[in-house]
Amino acid sequence: MDKNTIIGFVLIILVIVGFSYFSRPSQEEIARIERYNDSIQHLKNEIEAARRAEAAAAKKAAADTNALFGRAASGESMSLRLHNDVLDIEVDAKGGTLAQAVLKRYNDQQHRPLTLFGGEDAHFNFKFNADGKVYNTANYYFTPVNHTDTTLTMRLMADSTSYIDFDYALRQGSYLVAFSVTTHGMDRYMSPDDRRMDVDWVQDTRQQERSATFENTRTELIYRTMDGDVDNLSRGGSDSEEIKDLVQWIGYKNQFFSTAWICDAGFSSTTLESAQLDESKGYLKRFTTHAGIDLRADDEAAGMLFYIGPNHFNTLKDIDETLGTDYDLQQLVYLGWVLFRWVNRIFTIPLFDWLSGYGLSMGLILLIMTVIVKLVIFPFQYKSFMSSAKLKALRPEIDEINKKYPNQEDAMRRQQETMALYSRYGVSPMGGCLPMLLQMPVLFALFMFVPSAIELRQQSFLWADDLSSYDALISWGVHIPLIGNHISLFCLLMCITTLANTYYMQKQQPMQQEGMAFMKWFMYLMPLMFIFILNDYPSGLNYYYFLSTVFSIAIMFVLDKTLDKAKLRARLEENLKKPRKKSNFMQRLEEMQKEQQRIMDEQKRRQK
Repeated sequence: MDKNTIIGFVLIILVIVGFSYFSRPSQEEIARIERYNDSIQHLKNEIEAARRAEAAAAKKAAADTNALFGRAASGESMSLRLHNDVLDIEVDAKGGTLAQAVLKRYNDQQHRPLTLFGGEDAHFNFKFNADGKVYNTANYYFTPVNHTDTTLTMRLMADSTSYIDFDYALRQGSYLVAFSVTTHGMDRYMSPDDRRMDVDWVQDTRQQERSATFENTRTELIYRTMDGDVDNLSRGGSDSEEIKDLVQWIGYKNQFFSTAWICDAGFSSTTLESAQLDESKGYLKRFTTHAGIDLRADDEAAGMLFYIGPNHFNTLKDIDETLGTDYDLQQLVYLGWVLFRWVNRIFTIPLFDWLSGYGLSMGLILLIMTVIVKLVIFPFQYKSFMSSAKLKALRPEIDEINKKYPNQEDAMRRQQETMALYSRYGVSPMGGCLPMLLQMPVLFALFMFVPSAIELRQQSFLWADDLSSYDALISWGVHIPLIGNHISLFCLLMCITTLANTYYMQKQQPMQQEGMAFMKWFMYLMPLMFIFILNDYPSGLNYYYFLSTVFSIAIMFVLDKTLDKAKLRARLEENLKKPRKKSNFMQRLEEMQKEQQRIMDEQKRRQK
C-alpha cells in the first residue's frame, strides 16, 4: 500500500467522519425537533381523547339495539388463533384485527418462540362512513365465523342482513397472511360515491436483539409506492411524511424481523410517522400509519396481505416468484446503497448461500468467504503493491530532488521534477489508488451484508455466543458515552491487527516527505477510533475484518519477501530507453504546473 493509497483511504475515512460530524443537527434543528415531538404528542392526546369519546358514543349506542352496529357495541372478549408450521397469530374479537404474532422458528433472547407483537404493541382500526356517521371498528365486537386452524372470518353485524367481513387465511410454510374486507348488504347504508375506509395502524417495535443501540440503527419504517420507488423515514429521531402517490406496501422493520402490510389497490392519502421510544423499557420506535383504502362494490373483497416474518433475502424474494408479483419485499433487508446492494445481490448472497448449503458453522463460512474475497480482490491488491514497489525503487532519485529543492518556495519545481522522473521511468503515482478504489465496493458491500444476515443470529463461534451481536469480553453496569457498557473481544482483536498492519506498512514505506508526520500519526489513530465505532457492531462483522486484516498482512509480507527488487529496478531502467508519449492528462498537468510556477515567479519579482 503506497502513500497515495493511504492518502486515498484516509480521505475516504475523513469524508465519512466529516459527513457524520457536519450532519449533526444544529441547536435550531434540535429545537425544531423538540417542537415537532411536542406537536406529535399533542396530536396523540387529541386522538386518544377522540377514541375515548367514540368509545363512549358506542356504549351509548349499545342501549339502542336498533342502531347501526348497536348489537356489536358490547360482546365477549376473546382471541381466535390461526397457525401453520412457521407462524402463530391471534385475532381479537374486539376490532376483528391482528392482536399477536409469534414466529415459531425463531427465538427471543430468553430462547422462547419470538413474539413480534402482542398485547398493547399493535393497534388496528378501520373507519367506515355509513348512515351519515363515521364508525370505528376498534369499538365493536366481531363474531367469528368459519374458524379453522388456517382460516377465519370475523363478522361485524350492522343489522340482521347487513354486515362486514374480515377474512384471514394462512398457507403452510408461508409468513404471508391473506386478509380481505368485504361488505354484504351495506349499500343501503354506504354511499356508492364514498366507499373508502380509513385505516389507523400503530405498532411499538420491540427490542428483539441484545444490543438495543445497534438494533435501533436498523429499525425503520419503510414503504414502496405503486411506481416501484422504495423510501424510508429517518432511522434517527422522529420523522413523518405525507405521501401523495399510491403506496403499495408499508413495512415496520426491526433489524431481523418485519411486519409489512401490502395493498394491491394501493393506500391513498398516506401519512407515516416514526417516533423514538425509551429503550430501557424494551421498545425502540413507534410507527404509525394513517391511510385510505377504496372498498369494492358490495360482495366484492378488497384483498390485502400481511407479511409477518424474518428479513431473509431469499424468503422475501420467493414471495414474488410464488405470487407472480413485483412487491420487491427484499428491500426489507438492508444491503446498503445501490452499488453495494448490487454487489451483495450478485456476489455476496449467492456465495453465502452456496457455502451455507454444506452445513458448515457460520464462523467457518465467514472464514472461507474471507479467503474467497481476498482471492477476488488480489489482482487489485497486487497492482497496488507493485505501484508502491516501483515508487519505493525510485526513492534515491526522489531524495536527490528533495535535496536539490529543500525550500518551501521551490515546492512547485520539486513537484515538476518528480513528475518528470515518474514519466521517464513509466511509473504512475496514482497507480495504487485506482486498484484500491475498485475493491472498495466489495469490502463495503460485506460491511452492509454481515449485520443484515439473519443466518448469523444466535449462532455461536468460539467465545461469541451470537455472531449477530457484540461479544463482550468485559461488561459493566454504567453506560459510558462512545464505548457503552462493554468491550467486544473480536472488535479489540480487529483493532490490534489493524494497528499491526499499519505499523508494518509504515515500516515498509516510511513517510519522509514534509507534512507526512501528521498523516503517519493519523494512520495509527484510526484503529483506536474503530474501538469506539465498531464496539457495538455484530461480532461476526468484527471477526470478518479481523480475518481480512490478518490475511492482508500475510499477503503483503509474502509479496514483499518474494519480490526481486533488483529485477524491478532493471525493468525501470529499461523504461528509460523506451520512447514514451505523454498522456493528455500528464500534458495538461505539466502545463498547469508550469503556469502556476510562472505566476509564483512573477509574484516573487513584484515582491522584490
